[in-house]
Amino acid sequence: MVAAVIDTNVLLVANGSHPGVSPECQEACVRRLLVHKQSGVTVIDSGYLILSEYQNRIRSNQSKRVGDVFLKWLLQNKSNSARVHQVELNESRGNTFVEFPDTELQARFDPSDRKFVAVAHAHPDQPPVWQAVDSKWLDWWPNLLKMGVKVEFLCQADVRKFYRKKFPERTVPEFPEA
Repeated sequence: MVAAVIDTNVLLVANGSHPGVSPECQEACVRRLLVHKQSGVTVIDSGYLILSEYQNRIRSNQSKRVGDVFLKWLLQNKSNSARVHQVELNESRGNTFVEFPDTELQARFDPSDRKFVAVAHAHPDQPPVWQAVDSKWLDWWPNLLKMGVKVEFLCQADVRKFYRKKFPERTVPEFPEA
């Protein structure tokens, strides 16, 4: 079974809750979550920081959208070690983790995204972090890869579009090789 750490924006995009996302991107996130729910392993932290973020942004009991259904499934299976792996994180201070592989990069990283990297790095298999449309990860993935953390961009065209809009003075970085 393929393991993955899944950024919250993947669930939001699958739900159609992220403005400006293409239908192709939404469909890619929907497909990935449906397949992953059937045959993947989701990696989260044992303190439920990731689950808490999901629950703050997604409603598992109010809808039949794919991200909502995925969250409900994850909540039901969080103790099923065949489908959900939990790793312990050591938070040294708010949103700063001992398991984050690069202290210099952690200081530049969005505090709310640090847990995804720390979880991926702490897991023995170092599964990839799935990223839908957060364009800042384009600047971060090369350093993360050097530390053993892979980032998988599910919506490259949309990430390019959002990067250009957010950072018009910069050249869009390359994506990691698949």
